[in-house]
Amino acid sequence: MSLASGAGVGFTLGLVGGGGSILATPLLLYAVGVASPHVAIGTGAVAVAANALAGLAQHARAGNVRWRCAAVFASLGLLGALLGAAIGKRVDGQALLAAFAGLMVVVAIAMLRRKPAAAQAEAPRLSRLNAPRLAGSGFGVGVLSGFFGIGGGFLIVPALMKAADFPMRYAVGTSLVAVFALGAGTAFSYATAGLVDWPVAALFVAGGALGSWLGLRAGARIGARRGALEAVLAGLILLVAAYIFWRALG
Repeated sequence: MSLASGAGVGFTLGLVGGGGSILATPLLLYAVGVASPHVAIGTGAVAVAANALAGLAQHARAGNVRWRCAAVFASLGLLGALLGAAIGKRVDGQALLAAFAGLMVVVAIAMLRRKPAAAQAEAPRLSRLNAPRLAGSGFGVGVLSGFFGIGGGFLIVPALMKAADFPMRYAVGTSLVAVFALGAGTAFSYATAGLVDWPVAALFVAGGALGSWLGLRAGARIGARRGALEAVLAGLILLVAAYIFWRALG
C-alpha cells in the first residue's frame, strides 16, 4: 500500500504540476496505516524532498532554475522550516490534523481560483530590490512547510512570481530548490526525534518516482484539459479535508 500511495501522489504531481503532495500525509495515515500523525508528517517530508530532487534535475537540465534567487529563498525557507517543524512536533496530533485539513481547504480553493499565467520570456535576476522580498517570502513559506510537513510548491510558485516577477516556467523550476530544502529540513527535524518510518518512506519514494514518470507522460497528452483535472483534484482535496476534520474532531 505504501508503494501504491506513493505512486498516486507522484502521478498527481506529474499530471497537474502541484497540489498533490498535500495528499501524502492523509494517505500515510488512512491508507498505509501509519499510527501517529507526527510520524506520517515526518515520513511524508522525506518523500516530498526526494520527489522534489528528482524533478529539480529535470528542470535544471532545461535551464529553468534561477540559482541565486533560489539560494536566497531556500536558505531563509530552511530556517523557517526548522522553526515550523519544532513547533509542529509540540502540537497535539489531532489538533495538528484539524489544522492540516484547514490548509487543504485553502489549497483546494487556490487551485480552483488559479488562472493561466501570462506568457513571459525574460528570466529574473537577483537584485537589491527583490532579495528582501524573496527572503521574507521564503521564511514565511518555510514556517508553514515545516509545521505541516508539506513541500509547499503551491505556495512557493506564486510567492516567487510576486516577489521577483518570475515567469511561470522559471517559478516552477526554481521552486523545486526550495521544496527540496524545506522538505529535507522538515524530514531532518522529525528524523532526529525518531518520527520517520524509513521502510515506508523508501516504498513511498519508489512509488512516487514511478507515478511521477507516468503522470508526466499522461500530462503531455491531455494538454488543454489540465485545468479540468486541477478542478477534480481540488474537489478530491476538499473531500479528504472533510474526512480528516471528521476523524480529528470525532
